[in-house]
Amino acid sequence: MKRRTLLGALTGAVARAEGSAGALRRGCDYLWSCQGSDGGWHSSTYGLLRSGHSLTPLVLLALASAAERRDRGFPRGLRFVERTAMRSGEDYPCYATALGLRTIIRIGGRGHRLAGPMVAWLKNQQMSSAYGWKRDDPAFGAWGLGSAQPLEAPHAGHIDLSMTRYVMEALATAGVPPTDESMRNGLVFVRRCRNADGSYFFSTTETGANKAGESDGGFAGYGTATADGILAQLAGGDAAVAESIGWLRDRDDPELPPGFPAPARLRYAEGLRYYWAESATRAFGAAGYRRAVPFRERLEAAQRSDGSWANSEPLVKEDDPLIATAFALAALSNL
Repeated sequence: MKRRTLLGALTGAVARAEGSAGALRRGCDYLWSCQGSDGGWHSSTYGLLRSGHSLTPLVLLALASAAERRDRGFPRGLRFVERTAMRSGEDYPCYATALGLRTIIRIGGRGHRLAGPMVAWLKNQQMSSAYGWKRDDPAFGAWGLGSAQPLEAPHAGHIDLSMTRYVMEALATAGVPPTDESMRNGLVFVRRCRNADGSYFFSTTETGANKAGESDGGFAGYGTATADGILAQLAGGDAAVAESIGWLRDRDDPELPPGFPAPARLRYAEGLRYYWAESATRAFGAAGYRRAVPFRERLEAAQRSDGSWANSEPLVKEDDPLIATAFALAALSNL
């Protein structure tokens, strides 16, 4: 390589690194500026998320991934998570508890006093034989929104691959081994959401929630569901994800999840913009690959002047800058 070409390449690499570092710093500054006096993060966009039950651990994990630690901010956030742990009456209890479990372990370690109770609570929410679910049931092994009383067969309520992935990742973080019954049963549901081509769809029971629609008598796979499937498989100890990674690599897009060919469904792809950035980047990384598309540059270009990100499409609540910014930071931190 000629000297001028080499110098140009090195200069470009330094500029990109500085750009990413600057984007991370501004994003972190924005999130810290939104921390409430009670230590939590509370949505001003959605009343359902105003409690901070699910938003707070989401934000804390993003900040921790960005290696952005502030002596007072993290302990205050952790205390908020501790106070709200396992509240079934709050927003998205399984999602919030799974994120909360990962948060207390990330900040407080596996020996944290709440780790064991939170693991037990999450296991108790699974659609398992303990509550009448049979292995052949479409909902078997899945997790749903979470409730005060575990749901008994045949009434599963809402279950999906995303919720199941979040719980399985949290259990793995807490040290639950792949041989554990909860993990083995979780993989039954995860594999049931997998298409023959390696792609994944969202739910075996909530057919209307499969955002890419039907295909060949089943459900079309799409990007975010496939990333969720890969992460859930790996969390459950199943490393046979090469075909699913191949599906993603062949269709990877720097901005929107693939798998939404119908114009009527493109709103879903738009609405999942930042979830896609985070889940795809982590799925590739967990499987030992780096993303080849320029998603980082597109993310940095979309950052707003106050350091936040927000989606103009509100369909999946990413118009809330706390959600979009947490996902964007996590994506940039997992390069």
